[in-house]
Amino acid sequence: MKTFNTMHTNYTYVVRHLRMCNSRYLSTNSFRSKRRSRSSKSSSITTNSVKVKDPAIFTWNKAISSHMRNGRCDSALGVFNSMPCRSSVSYNAMISGYLRNAKFSLARELFDKMPERDLFSWNVMLTGYVRNRRLGEARKLFDLMPEKDVCSWNAMLSGYAQNGFVDEAREVFNRMPHRNSISWNGLLAAYVHNGRLEEARQLFESQSNWELISWNCLMGGYVKRNMLGDARLIFDQMPVRDAISWNTMISGYAQVGDLSQAKRLFHASPVRDVFTWTAMVSGYVQNGMLDEARKYFDEMPVKNEISYNAMLAGYVQDKKMDIARQLFEAMPCRNISSWNTMITGYCQNGCITQAKKLFDVMPQRDCVSWAAIITGYAQNEHFEEALNMFVEMKRDGENSNRSTFSCALSTCADIAALELGKQVHGQVVKAGFETGCFVGNALLGMYFKCGSTDEANNVFEGIEEKDVVSWNTMIAGYARHGFGGQALILFESMKKTGVKPDEITMVGVLSACSHSGLIDRGTEYFYTMNRDYNVTPSSKHYTCMIDLLGRAGRLEEAENLMRKMPFEPGAASWGALLGASRIHGNIELGEKAAEMVFKMEPHNSGMYVLLSNLYAASGRWVDVGKMRSRMKEVGVQKVTGYSWVEVQNKIHTFAVGDCFHPEKDRIYAFLEELDLKMRREGYVSSTKLVLHDVEEEEKEHMLRYHSEKLAVAFGILTIPAGRPIRVIKNLRVCQDCHNAIKHISKIVGRLIILRDSNRFHHFNDGVCSCGDYW
Repeated sequence: MKTFNTMHTNYTYVVRHLRMCNSRYLSTNSFRSKRRSRSSKSSSITTNSVKVKDPAIFTWNKAISSHMRNGRCDSALGVFNSMPCRSSVSYNAMISGYLRNAKFSLARELFDKMPERDLFSWNVMLTGYVRNRRLGEARKLFDLMPEKDVCSWNAMLSGYAQNGFVDEAREVFNRMPHRNSISWNGLLAAYVHNGRLEEARQLFESQSNWELISWNCLMGGYVKRNMLGDARLIFDQMPVRDAISWNTMISGYAQVGDLSQAKRLFHASPVRDVFTWTAMVSGYVQNGMLDEARKYFDEMPVKNEISYNAMLAGYVQDKKMDIARQLFEAMPCRNISSWNTMITGYCQNGCITQAKKLFDVMPQRDCVSWAAIITGYAQNEHFEEALNMFVEMKRDGENSNRSTFSCALSTCADIAALELGKQVHGQVVKAGFETGCFVGNALLGMYFKCGSTDEANNVFEGIEEKDVVSWNTMIAGYARHGFGGQALILFESMKKTGVKPDEITMVGVLSACSHSGLIDRGTEYFYTMNRDYNVTPSSKHYTCMIDLLGRAGRLEEAENLMRKMPFEPGAASWGALLGASRIHGNIELGEKAAEMVFKMEPHNSGMYVLLSNLYAASGRWVDVGKMRSRMKEVGVQKVTGYSWVEVQNKIHTFAVGDCFHPEKDRIYAFLEELDLKMRREGYVSSTKLVLHDVEEEEKEHMLRYHSEKLAVAFGILTIPAGRPIRVIKNLRVCQDCHNAIKHISKIVGRLIILRDSNRFHHFNDGVCSCGDYW
């Protein structure tokens, strides 16, 4: 968190200074143009004349400018058309007004129709293009100008500079026949703002008569990049310093944690304004020293919104919401940022009710407010409420930003609400965010988590500049779906594009190998990733390898790899070994792994269930009972299994043996019918998986109504033919349901996509994409 950014203030100040200077130049030329019109010797008055003596024209021109300032372009045009005569000032007022209201075609059309264009007219048009970032059109106009003055050159230079085209700005600067302080300051600010500090320093040293704002700008650039030594050299060499100079250095030291230096400068500063004090408060807050921050805060002679928000954010970050609320209530100058900070704090601490109460009474909301409350609901697993708030935001007329779109998409992904996700995707396209990485990556995650790999691939192809997160999401997505081959092809493509694999990339690659049984490829990647990609294997990579070897039945190798790890194995590694032991029926190794997990995570119910399954599969019912008793002693409750399916934008949730769904009779009858057909196809219930020592017939009955089977049956009955059935389960799918759904997919001729807590299964024509390797 950076509550006080002097560098940004410095650069903004430079830009405003340049714009002000250019505006003054244009205003001066406008005055001269008017004066020339008034002093004209021409006695004739025509509609196209630019030289008039009629004093009433001043009133007409003033009316045009007034209408344009208030966005009434049609009214301004009405005045313009009704004028008995027009001067160049009249045309310029219309053109600048059109440009101010983003009506570029009308401005250019009128500019082209002007009977006589002076230099001021050209500059007005040029500046209008530049301010609205239409640099291509600005450059074409600039090249057509019959004459240029320093204002023309500076307008083109600042347009390039402020939009990050530093080399183009330098090219304009080099061609300028005359330069003034605006030219030099504009190029310097461009270098600094784009992080090209060496070139900025060279430019700075090429002349000596720099203004104070230029010294501050260069110093602020070093501070922004934590180059405090270089910044301090500039500070010490400054011929004069103002409050911005002192505040920049103080905040720079404070932000990097050098509070002793910040404190020395603070006490040496000849003038301490509210920003000086706030820099110290923010510095202590950012370094977690809230007591010291509060001392400075309480001593401040004058406080503003930034001061209060800095202190407020500190308490929120430290999860001291009671103190934060007291300060919030005492604030005489709350702004929207204050409210947003409190709402975010409550959401992060799980107090979603208090967050919603504050949200409801906010005097004003922005997109950050909506993003905070939507994210809060999603993070606290109130997914339906999160989506409802997103819909309410649209009804309220608030435009979504990247954060709200990403949060809505993540929520759709968490509950696998594909149809809702597609609707949000449509809004993303309309808002123009689809091709950017931030929202594009959220779309990738949503489609993968909803089981739609083709849609994810389409989005991926549409992202203009893919970052490492884009590639990682695709690789991990294909891995979870069991398409290890596609994941590895993507990995090779990633390397060819020049994107460097990172630690997360290699986790995805190893997971792809593990889920697809690619043992040799996985082993090769694991042992060469440090050499080839400078990625040191972490516990996550070792866990992937243990899982890879364990699933393949090479349990001894997996256990040996654990012993050779350069750090102590964690619960995830032992859990992978336990899972492999369950698959291959190795009770001795399974018990050993389970005991290690129980020591590290005594309340991890999934591990107790895994060991119970291992005992049950071996018929050791006494041990199953002991595990059940042990869970009660420790206070561990088995997580209830749920499955859900989306039908017509509504989520239908099922538990085992569900008797509350309104369509239960129809679902159960259909399952009975399916059971008969499956048995004719050779299906046999895996009754050994039932964790109860009861009769076989009762075990079969218990398996028949597992939550995933109920959800699949309901999907078949309600989702139109030809469309996939997408079911989500909060736990791992059991072996019996996995076997049954393979048969069901063949009997009904439907693609069934099941997402469990570990991976995806694509069932089609009696075959699963995992190849029964899960």
